[in-house]
Amino acid sequence: MPRETPFDIPGVQYGEQLDYAKLYYSDHMAALRVPVTLKSGYGLVLSGQVLAADLSAGGNGLLVPYNPTVFPASIDPGRAYLVTDGAALGTTVYVTMDDSYKFAVGDDIIINDNVTGAENLGAITAIDRATETHRAMISFTTAVGATAFTTARRAYVSVEAGTANNYSDAVGILEKTVNTGIGSKSKGAVSTLILGNCVLYRGMLVNLDAVALAALSGATFGQYVYIR
Repeated sequence: MPRETPFDIPGVQYGEQLDYAKLYYSDHMAALRVPVTLKSGYGLVLSGQVLAADLSAGGNGLLVPYNPTVFPASIDPGRAYLVTDGAALGTTVYVTMDDSYKFAVGDDIIINDNVTGAENLGAITAIDRATETHRAMISFTTAVGATAFTTARRAYVSVEAGTANNYSDAVGILEKTVNTGIGSKSKGAVSTLILGNCVLYRGMLVNLDAVALAALSGATFGQYVYIR
């Protein structure tokens, strides 16, 4: 599976194939794994991605990409970045139209940036995708606090997927790359979650920070990660 859609004109696309790199150092048949369903709207979710569970009332146990405690240099698939500053004491935020499909009315929504502490904004009451074509407005029940969340500080919203750690708690590792879809045609995806009893290559793991490693009862040794 290529990293990007092939061009519709002759050309060379550089980069490696997905799922050709080796995730397991240990025998993969010995690993503890369970079938899972990923929430729709997150695009291509790579093998080795740390996952969290949607804890919203209507989440139905669907999994989403884990949000690390630090802000990665690249765009994080678990986050819908704001396209305008989130006003202090406001009850609406704006995200791209495609990112709005990571959410549904009734989802519990979290707002965060790289300065202000994460806040739980309660349930989504409406998602307006009709008023404008380039962005969507998400309305929620609990107003933002006294400090505004700004695009300059890389503010984002995400579904509630934990009780601590910016409301995102790691539950396992995605075994196979899947496409959950983007925008209005996204459908989610079925894959396998690695729970433990394995040694994985550290370089293949996406967004595995110290907090996630502890939550998974893991340890590192050189280029390897052991998950008990």
